[in-house]
Amino acid sequence: MDYNNIIYQEEEGVVIITINRSNKLNALNKLTIEELRSAIEYANLDKNVKVVIITGSGEKAFVAGADISEFANFSTAQGAELAAKGQAMLFDYIENLTTPVIAAINGFALGGGLELAMACHFRVASDNAKMGLPEVSLGVIPGYGGTQRLPQLIGKGRAMELIMTAGMIDANQALNYGLVNYVTTQEALLPLCEKIAAKIMRNSSVAIGAAIKAINANYKDGIDGFKIEIEAFGKSFGTADFKEGTTAFLEKRKADFSGE
Repeated sequence: MDYNNIIYQEEEGVVIITINRSNKLNALNKLTIEELRSAIEYANLDKNVKVVIITGSGEKAFVAGADISEFANFSTAQGAELAAKGQAMLFDYIENLTTPVIAAINGFALGGGLELAMACHFRVASDNAKMGLPEVSLGVIPGYGGTQRLPQLIGKGRAMELIMTAGMIDANQALNYGLVNYVTTQEALLPLCEKIAAKIMRNSSVAIGAAIKAINANYKDGIDGFKIEIEAFGKSFGTADFKEGTTAFLEKRKADFSGE
């Protein structure tokens, strides 16, 4: 597939999507958001793809924010539409995807960049990474889910401080806060993500998708996460993967999951 602002690579069940606007520090513009949605949707429809990794090109930035030049002159209605469309098209879509998505944060993840990383199922950072939501320094607030996902990940007080000060935290502080799962060198970043992906791929993709839905249910208003878990647990008993997994366990062999 041909893209202008991203690079799509697939190998042995893992897709690596690289945001490729290094001259703009990989800032998110409308086309990049559209291409990310298209690429992730394509990967999700491919039964051979078990994990998606999102990263940025170059050594400076994962995504250094949104492309401000695209919306600097927007009206209030246009601003609200920008946030609503962006959330629906990409950020909420990633969060609710049943294919696991890992953010490989290789540098600055600011504003929309951190929001993109937070929409992924978990995050791994290189030791040069810096993260923050500096939108209030521009007279606006995070609009791609940042005010919701950051408190979920690091707690209300820390999120309030980070957003109100428009500050940045480094990779080790992000690790301490629970914003990222691991910190490694830039050279080891993608290999570590691929190693984690390999561990994920040993397991049932249909069960992983159900687990993602159940975990996310806990963070949705009006949804009983325990009920969703019970329903998903019950449905698992009707899958081919459940039969294969339990049979393999009893036969003391490695399971060969079909993802069905």
